[in-house]
Amino acid sequence: MPAVKVKKSEAEQAKKVLKRAGIYDGKRRPKRDGEDILLPITDPEKAKNLGFEVVDIELPLRPERQIYKNLESILKDKFTKEELEFLRRYDVIGDIAIIQIPPEIEHREKEIVDALLKVHPFLKVIAKKGFHKGVFRVRDYTIIWGENRLTTVHKENGVEIKVDLSKVFFNPRMKGERYRLAQLVKDGERILLMFAGILPYALVIARYKAAEITAVELNKDAVRLGLENIELNKKNLKGSIRVIQGDVFDAVPKLGTFDRVISPTPKGVDALRLALEKAEKWVHYYDFVHEDKIEEFKRRIISECRELGKECNVKIKKVSDFKPHVFKVCADIELL
Repeated sequence: MPAVKVKKSEAEQAKKVLKRAGIYDGKRRPKRDGEDILLPITDPEKAKNLGFEVVDIELPLRPERQIYKNLESILKDKFTKEELEFLRRYDVIGDIAIIQIPPEIEHREKEIVDALLKVHPFLKVIAKKGFHKGVFRVRDYTIIWGENRLTTVHKENGVEIKVDLSKVFFNPRMKGERYRLAQLVKDGERILLMFAGILPYALVIARYKAAEITAVELNKDAVRLGLENIELNKKNLKGSIRVIQGDVFDAVPKLGTFDRVISPTPKGVDALRLALEKAEKWVHYYDFVHEDKIEEFKRRIISECRELGKECNVKIKKVSDFKPHVFKVCADIELL
C-alpha cells in the first residue's frame, strides 16, 4: 500500500497537509522507520504532486474502535438516510450500553448491536430503553445482547460508581457538570446535597476537595449503593460524606444551614425555596425550563431570595437538551 516518507520532525505538519488534501488513510497506522515516519495515504499520485516522497509498504490496520467514532460512521453505508435519522443518542455506563431503538428501525436491531460493539468492544451488556416509572425515575430496560445484568461500575472524574440500573437513576451525561461543581467548591466548605442518588456529585466533590458533605436521598437502594460507593472510593476521597435516608422535604428542614446547597432536582419537583433557605453563600439548582421562560425562571429566583430577605446574583447555564426547546439548566445563585 502507498505511504509517504517524511522526517520525524515534519510528521505532524505532513499529516495535516495530507488530511486537508483528503488522502490520509486513517484506517491504517503510521510506522517509524529510523529517523523517518511512514504515513499511510490513499492516493499516491496526489501525494507526489504535493511534493511528498511516496513508498510502497504494508502498514497495519487500526483496531475498528479507532476507525469508527460513532454509530453513524459504521451504519451510513448500510442504513438509508431516513433510517439513520431514527437513531437516538445512547449512553455507556460502565460496561453497559443503553440505547433507544424506535419502532421504525427495530427490525435492524442486530446491525445496531454489531455497530455498538465495534465502537465499544469492551461492552458486556447492551440494553434497550423503556419508560421511566415510579417516584425514583427508574427506567424499564430490555437486555438485547450480552450478560443478564444491569449492575456495573462506572468510572468518571477519578471515582468509581457502582450502579444498578434496575433500581436507581443515574445520568452519565452530567460528568462534566459534576466536575465543574467540584472545581467551584473550596476546602472546608459545608455542603448540602439534596436528591443525592447514588452519590455521583458527592463522590466527585469529595474526590477533589476536603469538604463536609451532607447527602439526602429517599430511595433506599440508592442509599445502599451510595454507602458502597463511599467504601469503594474511600482511599481517594479528600472530603467526608454523611448520608441521610429520607424525604428531602422532611429531613432538610431539620438541618442547619450550609455554605453551599446543590439540588439535582427531579423533573416536576419544586425545591427552590428549601434550597435557598438552607444556603448561606451558594446554591446550584437544577430544573427543566423552556427556552422562552429562562428569564422568567431567573426573575422567580430573585423574587424568592428577596422574600427570604436575601439579595442574589443569578447565572443560568444550559446543561443539556431535554426535549425540543426545553433544557435542563443549572441556576448558579450567589447569595449576597
